Amino acid sequence: MSAEATNPATPGPVAPTAPTVARRKSRARIDLRRLGRAALLGPAVRGRLPDAISHVVEAHRAHHPDADLEPLRRAYVLAESSHRGQMRKSGEPYITHPLAVTLILAELGAETTTLTASLLHDTVEDTDVTLDQVREQFGEEVRYLVDGVTKLEKVDYGAAAEPETFRKMLVATGSDVRVMSIKLADRLHNMRTLGVMRPEKQARIAKVTRDVLIPLAERLGVQALKTELEDLVFAILHPEEYEHTRELIAVNAARSDDPLAEIADEVRGVLREADIPAEVLIRPRHFVSVHRVARKRGELRGADFGRLLVLVNEDADCYGVLGELHTCMTPVVSEFKDFIAVPKFNLYQSLHTAVARADGQVAEVLIRTHQMHKVAEAGVVALGNPYAPGSDDPADGERADPTRPGWLSRLLDWQQGAPDPDTFWSTLREDLAQDREITVFRPDGGTLGLPEGATCVDAAYAQYGEDAHACIGARVNGRLATLSTVLRDGDTVQLLMGQDPASEPSREWLEHAHTPAARIAIQRWLATHPAGDAEGGTEGAGGGTIAAAASGAEGASARSGGSGAGTGGGAAGASGTAARSAGTDSAPAGRPRGADVLADRPGATVRLAGCCTPVPPDEITGFAVRGGVVTVHRAGCAAVEHMKSRGRAEIGVRWGDTTACRVTLVAESFGRPHLLADLTEAIALQGAEIVSATVEPPSQQRVRHTYTLELPDAAHLPALMRAMRDVAGVYDVSRAQHQAPAS
Repeated sequence: MSAEATNPATPGPVAPTAPTVARRKSRARIDLRRLGRAALLGPAVRGRLPDAISHVVEAHRAHHPDADLEPLRRAYVLAESSHRGQMRKSGEPYITHPLAVTLILAELGAETTTLTASLLHDTVEDTDVTLDQVREQFGEEVRYLVDGVTKLEKVDYGAAAEPETFRKMLVATGSDVRVMSIKLADRLHNMRTLGVMRPEKQARIAKVTRDVLIPLAERLGVQALKTELEDLVFAILHPEEYEHTRELIAVNAARSDDPLAEIADEVRGVLREADIPAEVLIRPRHFVSVHRVARKRGELRGADFGRLLVLVNEDADCYGVLGELHTCMTPVVSEFKDFIAVPKFNLYQSLHTAVARADGQVAEVLIRTHQMHKVAEAGVVALGNPYAPGSDDPADGERADPTRPGWLSRLLDWQQGAPDPDTFWSTLREDLAQDREITVFRPDGGTLGLPEGATCVDAAYAQYGEDAHACIGARVNGRLATLSTVLRDGDTVQLLMGQDPASEPSREWLEHAHTPAARIAIQRWLATHPAGDAEGGTEGAGGGTIAAAASGAEGASARSGGSGAGTGGGAAGASGTAARSAGTDSAPAGRPRGADVLADRPGATVRLAGCCTPVPPDEITGFAVRGGVVTVHRAGCAAVEHMKSRGRAEIGVRWGDTTACRVTLVAESFGRPHLLADLTEAIALQGAEIVSATVEPPSQQRVRHTYTLELPDAAHLPALMRAMRDVAGVYDVSRAQHQAPAS
């Protein structure tokens, strides 16, 4: 905080003033020199408000006319006296920084407790004031907020201080969202005044702001802070593009005509005739928004530099305005979005549409109530004190607990499993980069909130936590699907759980895990079971395959459809008695039944390893694993050397008399229609049973099929592999052989 405060008057890539002033004319920037003089005069007499906080009081009274100002007076007195003698890099008294941060929050409508904590937010970090003193004078709520935004010391945490500070802040936000409101306002003022920092430090702070603070502002719905932070970061990290955008805005502002103003007048006329009371405003786009539109549309026209905002009193009036605009003007139907019926996950509500003029210019229109506008600008700050009982604020009814949206709950869950600060810091940035959320439904009627791009693997860990290690597949909208299937908003997902207690995840799942919770859980399991992962490969219910959970009729349908290989794959149906349901008492898919192998350890259970699927007459060796089981590998399997290097003792094994076997084959092919049907037919003609099958999504027009098969005689294996290679489009068939993990 104090380290980020610098001189606002120093030249450099600082706040882009033009659009900000046009967009929020009521926001008066604090005169730091005047405040500095006021601060140096010392605290006012008791009972009288110091002149230095007059800006804050005026903004606060506009939102909360009956607020008790005594806590603000006492907080200013304590902050000014404790920071007295401390100066910013600009030479101004340090008290000007907490005053500026508090003014930002007051303009957004924050309640008195938040403003009190904001005035004190640097006292514990930078002065001799303690948290106990804050509690004694201002209560537990203020103490909690101040503690939440107080940085951890580099002396104690070293390079981990920044990520651990953010972790602490996010955990505190989970209990009181006002912590993050103060942090966002603090960062905004520091970004406004970043001019005297060294360029490399400016860039470092701007990147953290871009990767962490801006996404958090978006998720909390605080658009007023988010848009200004975006412009400030844009100016620092992309100065040339920023200057070009500034020129575009300046040229447009100098135009004699304003098509957006003309369209606004036309909209006012339409609504006046319809007798709908409404306020029609022009909202200039901020710098980053103009830059994005320019990249999307090329040459900009006058109407591209802003949007129309229509404010009404009631929800029903929003739809009335929409109907009139679409009736009396030319709508661009593809631009219509209803965020009132389906609000965004950050509380945002509005109707979005667009209307076109005869000359081809298109104006985007936002329609919302005054209350929606308040929440759209200030997000969770507009909720006031969300923990106060008996609030009548209609925004409070948006969800059961608006201060703990799904994304925050998920973040708080996975951060507990992050093994170190570096993993937490990198995973946090990745998580926050996922700016869209989808909702999928469970068969029991419950829902799961997931980031866009999430797969069935993510859904499994979101629903079951670490019990998802036993997941063997899924049904999406009633159809079998692989765990790698990407889910869409509104899908219904039924997760199929294996009954085998030894079920385990596969390293391959990491390729399909999109959420931090899933990735961290899988990585933690793999880290604690390195030998099991080497032995398991693709075997087991958790090995990344899905059982052919289909009846004979379903298997026949899969063969006749044959679309798997041509369309990116899916769970393959199996024919005849090979079909096994994931919920039956049969052996889990892909895990070999007790093979006819004799081990030099009487009474031991013998299991064929899925990583190399040995069959007679392969040369084999065995190793004891968990529970006294002996796992049998081909002598040339990569896992053998891995386990030897870890000091595992070999156990003598040999084939028995039975020649039946289970084997896993991998077919590499070019994608084409009906390839899956042709392959399964070739397998059936050779007398093999398909236990499970997986078809991976195509990559560069190539498709990888994995089949676990039962053969009545291992001697038939070469003929089976030749028959599969003879299928048109198949260019290789091999025994499954997975690399052992690094020691």
